[in-house]
Amino acid sequence: MGRANFVALAMLTRRTILAGLGASLVPHVATAQAEEVRWSSGSGKPRFIAPAGATDCHFHTYDKTYPLMKGATLLPEDALPDDYRALQRRIGTTRGVIIQPSTYGIDNRLQIASRQALGAENFRVIAVVAEDISDVDLRRLDEQGVRGVRFNLGFPGVLTVESLKPLAPRLADLGWHCQINMRPKQIEDHADLLASLPGRLVFDHLAQVPQPAGVESAPYKIIRGLIDRGKTWVKLSGPYVSSKQGAPDYADAGVVAAAYVKAAPERLVWGSDWPHPSERDSKPDDARLFDLFAQCAGSDVVFKRILVDNPAELYGFPKVAP
Repeated sequence: MGRANFVALAMLTRRTILAGLGASLVPHVATAQAEEVRWSSGSGKPRFIAPAGATDCHFHTYDKTYPLMKGATLLPEDALPDDYRALQRRIGTTRGVIIQPSTYGIDNRLQIASRQALGAENFRVIAVVAEDISDVDLRRLDEQGVRGVRFNLGFPGVLTVESLKPLAPRLADLGWHCQINMRPKQIEDHADLLASLPGRLVFDHLAQVPQPAGVESAPYKIIRGLIDRGKTWVKLSGPYVSSKQGAPDYADAGVVAAAYVKAAPERLVWGSDWPHPSERDSKPDDARLFDLFAQCAGSDVVFKRILVDNPAELYGFPKVAP
């Protein structure tokens, strides 16, 4: 199939999926002044206005005054809480989940300090810990706003796939979850292990469903099977991680996102992935990414559910009054 025909098919598939999602999402054009944000292209506001309590469930902060993990491969420039505040003003989110990047290993101090700087009541942290961390240290992290552990298995780090076995039950006992960033082949190779784990699993970046196979791929079918069991969540984030069609619309990744929305809108959350550490040459337009997500949501009800209600359940934020 030629590239032009494939793109047309992908867009048609996406429109077909969205057509079945119910009442359409009506764009509400923002009138606030445009603002440039570090590590984000463009300056315009999204066409779709975020509801009260909207939560960005995946972003990082970076600061060169904190020590790097030996062997770290992602070494972005500083991306500080004040920089992220500008993104919040642009997108309209008021809550967030700060994710420990591979850059700092098990030293979670920067992300915890960033939570305090941004406002602890409205932010949570996903940490990285040693496999043999003590119960005392886990409880201390819980008091500091940590609600899960990231297994960033596509990068060098302290945790491996095998680390899921001893840690998953302990995290489940705390009410935490395992946040997993796996390559597609890893998902295939460890499907039985993933299905056997207790507690909640949360997969980053659309679970990295490979393209061009997309929803016909084995990794997508494995993740859908996990979702259907009721304990697995997926982040609608980082479409550029798996997209072959690329910017500005990442249409092939959009087909996957819309399929997740149709299958299980109650177990999805959205994340900006700011400051987009994997995109070293050209940063995406965060307002456009937000609008693409809104279009995949397909209705005001689902839009609010993914942005507000689901994060409240997963991360323990107070519920927002209707």
